[in-house]
Amino acid sequence: MAVAGWAGLAILLVGAFLAALGALNQTIYGASSFVERYLGAIARDDLAAAASTPGVALDEADLTALGLPGDVSTAMFRSNVVEDGPEDLRIISDVAADDGTHAVTASYRLGAAIAETTFQVRPIEPLYGVLSRWEFAVSPVAVIDVTAAHNPLFTVGSLTLDTRAKKTGDDLAAFIQAAPYLAIAPAVYEFGYTSTLLEAVPVEAVVQPSSRVPVTVDAQPTATFVERVQVQVDEYLQGCTTQPVLQPAGCPFGVEIDDRVLSDPVWSIVTSPVVTLTAGETAFEMPPTEGIAHVSVEVRSLFDGDVSQLEEDRPFTLALSATIRPDGSIAIQLV
Repeated sequence: MAVAGWAGLAILLVGAFLAALGALNQTIYGASSFVERYLGAIARDDLAAAASTPGVALDEADLTALGLPGDVSTAMFRSNVVEDGPEDLRIISDVAADDGTHAVTASYRLGAAIAETTFQVRPIEPLYGVLSRWEFAVSPVAVIDVTAAHNPLFTVGSLTLDTRAKKTGDDLAAFIQAAPYLAIAPAVYEFGYTSTLLEAVPVEAVVQPSSRVPVTVDAQPTATFVERVQVQVDEYLQGCTTQPVLQPAGCPFGVEIDDRVLSDPVWSIVTSPVVTLTAGETAFEMPPTEGIAHVSVEVRSLFDGDVSQLEEDRPFTLALSATIRPDGSIAIQLV
């Protein structure tokens, strides 16, 4: 009877162990908990943990199917990049298929909107041979196609990235750059750029799992950029006024006089063209803009020999393109 008693106790213990193991595999080690942990990592800005979740990484076949290069950037897989992660998380359903895969539907708030996503997860080799482990059958990683207009740099969160990073040759000089980036999802990202010379209005991208999102960061000249170009224009025109000739070389203004010139012409700028800049195909451009120069010169009439002082305003137009050199200085080209 003692043996029978011990045997019964052993059966009870084994049953209890199996029941506990089953409960663990349904809860802590269940498919729903796997999805919750992934979304929770994003919510607490632990993107390294989210990126290392089984099934998140894209293999070569995945990248090829998406038309992405094998060295596509994963620079956004780091903390302080996400603007908002998923909040108010709830698992709505967890449906198991005959092949062991699970369709786990989660509801969450992303920014100001409520979203639902169904994640396909499948079992992988158990932990210690008994505790369930899972991976995403379809990676939730998203692709963000960033177009950096008029400036190759952009910011996302606290990170500054250069769209030229993996380019060579003539591609480095393009005025509009584009590059794909892998991004952890779901999440909200904010793109922009601010510097002394250029500024882009922030753009918010709500990125859902397994999606592909286009983003354009449109950098435009700041007031400082315009002021510095204005200074160069004014200096250039002042340089033109130092030439004591009727047609200053390389300058947008001049005068033709039929009478005899008796003194060196003296030029001055009455009104300098007011610089405005807009993005063109290869540079920031100022359209033809009017200015006024003034010439003062003594002349003798060929008709009657009278001597007089000619004072005349000469309207002119000036157009230019402006680019930022690698050292941060501004280069202007008259057109």
